[in-house]
Amino acid sequence: MADAKDATPDARRRRGGGRAGNAARRGTAAIEQMSWRLPINQDRPIEPLTEDGVLAIHDGAMRILEDIGIEFLNTEAIALFKQAGCKVTGTNVRMSRDWVMEMIGHAPASFTITPRNPDRELIIGGKHILFGNVSSPPNYFDLEIGRKVPGTRETCRNLLKLTQYFNCIHFAGGYPVEPVDIHASVRHLDVLFDKLTLGDKVVHAYSLGKERVEDVMEMVRIAGGLSHDDFDAKPRMYTNINSTSPLKHDEPMIDGCLRLARRGQAIVVTPFTLAGAMAPVTMAGAVTLSIAEALSAIALFQFVRPGIPCAIGTFTSNVDMKSGAPAFGTPEYMRATQMTGQLARFYGLPMRASGVCAANVPDGQAMWETSNSLWSAVQSGTNIVYHAAGWLEGGLIASPEKFVMDCEVLQMIQRYMEPELWATGPEDIALDAIREVGASGHYFGIEHTQKRYETAFYQPFVSDWRNFEAWEAAGSVWTPERAHRVYKSILEEFEEPPMEAGIRDELSDFVARRKSEGGAPTDF
Repeated sequence: MADAKDATPDARRRRGGGRAGNAARRGTAAIEQMSWRLPINQDRPIEPLTEDGVLAIHDGAMRILEDIGIEFLNTEAIALFKQAGCKVTGTNVRMSRDWVMEMIGHAPASFTITPRNPDRELIIGGKHILFGNVSSPPNYFDLEIGRKVPGTRETCRNLLKLTQYFNCIHFAGGYPVEPVDIHASVRHLDVLFDKLTLGDKVVHAYSLGKERVEDVMEMVRIAGGLSHDDFDAKPRMYTNINSTSPLKHDEPMIDGCLRLARRGQAIVVTPFTLAGAMAPVTMAGAVTLSIAEALSAIALFQFVRPGIPCAIGTFTSNVDMKSGAPAFGTPEYMRATQMTGQLARFYGLPMRASGVCAANVPDGQAMWETSNSLWSAVQSGTNIVYHAAGWLEGGLIASPEKFVMDCEVLQMIQRYMEPELWATGPEDIALDAIREVGASGHYFGIEHTQKRYETAFYQPFVSDWRNFEAWEAAGSVWTPERAHRVYKSILEEFEEPPMEAGIRDELSDFVARRKSEGGAPTDF
């Protein structure tokens, strides 16, 4: 397992995210946080399905692919499916289960993604579980503003700073909030510049048309100081796409994935299926639909480039049957995630899930729903957790207070996974200490405790463990307000991770040139 203690001092400084990370180790930072590490989930996954249940969902997904088909609204994909011998009628593609399983068999069970700072390399698969920032909300909320407002480049940059600062956040997903003050034709250029200069972690490209994907690949290559051959030789970035449920894949997302596949970059396919609306009302039916949609695309990418790194995602939840609104962190969501985990292991694919909620502000509902979704990711054996920090209103709002509060939960999950918590050596069983204290003493002052008291237990940075009177005497500060103060402190001390001046200039020149060329086409 990668851990900061295994690195050189220079590498540790890079991992900490500039001045903020260094200050955290000196004890003078906004918070004391856990060091960078890739958590390993040693727990046995929860598996609600019997072996027959897994096979029933698999058979259902295969029958969808063979008998009903998936609509691919992408002409290149249609031509490729014809070349593969699939049955194509217009945009409808039906494929045999034997062909699908042959293609899925090419996909690796685990792979790495290496960003511009190689010390931040990620392992996707196996028992690793990695967390990413909130991605794609159009709106922003914080306690200082006090209302929901459209995202801006400034608020996007601030959330990217949180993404870099927190060691429990392993990758920078999509835009943490859409900066709608930047025209859509050039938005990807400015945000990727900010991602690559404010951070040194793995980044994501939206598969929204040729220009955006090609631009992001080139910017990641430049930021890494890589030749084209070096970039193509291993995954340096990734994309995540959603199907258009039910039973459709659209033009730009498939186009982007095909471009990334041909250059060896990683792909996550995540159907967004809401039971009762975009999928059957039963969870087994919704999961079956989701599996069919995901496998159809992964099979295509494996046909184009066998062995391309792919992960299967789950975003199966339910709607509120009273209003039709999406619900997240529900019991149904948790079971669907666990069920999909079983299917992902059946296919030998890494899995992606999410940390989500339907709450509108960073309150109790937000935290219990998000905790439910995060723990279902742990329980299901998930490898990649999208939206793990900062998500509100079903993905329509990004909040820095929620981001900070979620990172407290993520750190607790990481601490829960550390093997020392279930170590059973003589010093852990502690019979000598038990004998010393006996039946009439206490453990506070004995040597066994004194040797360990600083590191024995998790130490929070947002939670307040004082009693009511002490909390009241300290100003009666509620959790979201404490989180807001942490957020502001992080911004004050944040410093960009190092980047060579020549590389930064080359990146700036590329952005300027592409802007002068008009960026990417839009519909408006």
